[in-house]
Amino acid sequence: MSLESSHMAFQSDDSDQTLTPLNLGQRLKDIRLQMGLTLEEASKRTGLARSTLSKMENGQISPTFQALQKLSTGLDMPIPQIFEPPKQASAVGRRDITFADQGKPHPTTTYEHELLATQLSNKRMVPFKSRIRSRSFDDYQEWIRHDGEEFLLVLEGEVRFYCEFYEPVELKEGDSVYYDASMGHTLISVSEKDALILWVTAK
Repeated sequence: MSLESSHMAFQSDDSDQTLTPLNLGQRLKDIRLQMGLTLEEASKRTGLARSTLSKMENGQISPTFQALQKLSTGLDMPIPQIFEPPKQASAVGRRDITFADQGKPHPTTTYEHELLATQLSNKRMVPFKSRIRSRSFDDYQEWIRHDGEEFLLVLEGEVRFYCEFYEPVELKEGDSVYYDASMGHTLISVSEKDALILWVTAK
């Protein structure tokens, strides 16, 4: 499943600023071009095949979390920043409402993400909900790491949260954890039904 580009724009009532929803494929292409990289050069830096990068940019495939990690490392850009639209001048008194089940979907093999507040650019926080599909620590090829700090709140079910400097801990509905996202971390569902969590990443 790939993220569909949206041609609808939001026009502020009291500003000429136009905020457009995120097109992940176009965003990846814009990042590459801003860095002055060809597809071949980006392929060498990220370890992803040139054809794979091209398909991502054209919206033909959606990157897995492992692919996003490679992009983050190779392009020296935190994963949350990849999901942000290009920076525009900040408006005063901004808001972005995301109604239930109206976020931008981004499924991977381990998570089913729903990106929230996607119409605002230059945010200091990146909120999203995730349905945790993973059931084993072995489902991950490596620790997840990125810049910033992160807050996790369990909305439904139960998860086991792993981080490299602490013992694993099980979190139930209503439990939360705040941690340094540069520390290796990951989580799995341990409830009968895949757990649902709210994630907020701060720069």
